[in-house]
Amino acid sequence: MRLRGIFPTVLFLLLLLPIFLSCTSSREEKTVINFVTWKPNIPEVWDEIYEIFERENPDIKLIRQIGPHSSTAFHDMLTQKLKNQSTDLDVFLMDVIWPPEFAAAGWAMPLEGLFSKEERDKFLEGTILANTYRGKVYGVPLFIDAGVLYYRKDLLERYGYQPPETWEDLVEIAEAIVEKEKKRGVEIYGYSGQFKQYEGLVCDMMEFILSNNGWIIEPSSDRVTIGEPPAVEAVRFVRDRIIGKVAPRGVLTYQEPESLDLFIQGKAVFHRNWPYAWKVSGDPEKSRIAGNVGIAKLPHFRGGKSYSTLGGWQVGISSYSPNREAAWRFVRFLTSERVQKLIALRAGKAPTRKSLYTDPDVLEANPHFKEMKEVFLSAYPRPRSPLYPALSNLLQRYLSRVISRPDSDIQREAQETAGKMKEVLSLAE
Repeated sequence: MRLRGIFPTVLFLLLLLPIFLSCTSSREEKTVINFVTWKPNIPEVWDEIYEIFERENPDIKLIRQIGPHSSTAFHDMLTQKLKNQSTDLDVFLMDVIWPPEFAAAGWAMPLEGLFSKEERDKFLEGTILANTYRGKVYGVPLFIDAGVLYYRKDLLERYGYQPPETWEDLVEIAEAIVEKEKKRGVEIYGYSGQFKQYEGLVCDMMEFILSNNGWIIEPSSDRVTIGEPPAVEAVRFVRDRIIGKVAPRGVLTYQEPESLDLFIQGKAVFHRNWPYAWKVSGDPEKSRIAGNVGIAKLPHFRGGKSYSTLGGWQVGISSYSPNREAAWRFVRFLTSERVQKLIALRAGKAPTRKSLYTDPDVLEANPHFKEMKEVFLSAYPRPRSPLYPALSNLLQRYLSRVISRPDSDIQREAQETAGKMKEVLSLAE
């Protein structure tokens, strides 16, 4: 009798076994994608993006590996994984200066056959150029940064000035407003930017050099031209007219946060920064000048044209990924128009897709994007070389030395730096 009572239970379990096995098999069949990214400023936006992807791609399991927020520290973590040919890395974020390095090392997979020219043409030209190395594309642009000029709209209107078109005009306007405000008992500086010895210094100084018809490395010939007159004259202008003049000498220690703080405390007329500073400067809880900030293209020297240093992030696929098809599905999703729109609406990041600069929702949430499209179209990448970190180190040391010393021999220092840069570049030949 006891055995007869067991049989129905056993039979029931046997009938359920195929269902259990089917569920287990279904879970095991999921393709795992490892995504290495930095710690985001607004994590809830990214959580929403990941949830949408997994809901629409039930056959893929997304595993996030969160690295440090610092670009330098994130680079160190990411390159260590790639050097070890780690297979627990499929998709990763790249800073705009990394694609040539990752391509030359064989770490990033070329996207030929996946990222068509028709699709590439939907992105801002400079962002595609930054991801191209020796004729092949190694990353898809996610969002863009570019240098922008912020200014005190109220002060320029008070004294009858328009935003400056040239660097010479900026200095003259800044000097005049500082003097007029001083008579009113207000102490204020004319300019704030990033001049500490770090990557930001290269970004700021490249904008001065390019806008004087100079180059760090001339792109058509790959010739080092940091020691030629247009570049030298631009650096001299910064040393003689900006540092300790319209800008306090303290800018030699400023990165983005310190330089922005001076501006939003109401202590600078003009300020150079990236697009993120718009929301901060317009936030009355953080900024004393909220509602009185204007935005414009960076100036140029007389006879030159405006340039902004290109910044931003891209999405790449590891050459060692065992799941390339699934990895590409995630890259295509993450850089799609709808996800870039979500990032623009919720995180204020400037998109790399041209169409979003006419999107009414994006422009309503970010009205400054309308003016910034022209800035992004003029954004130019830093020298594209797999040895860029070594070149940047030389440039940072040279630029920091000469702009911080009023009696520096800029011509001699520039020529010496150019020689060292040529030695570095020869290693890539």
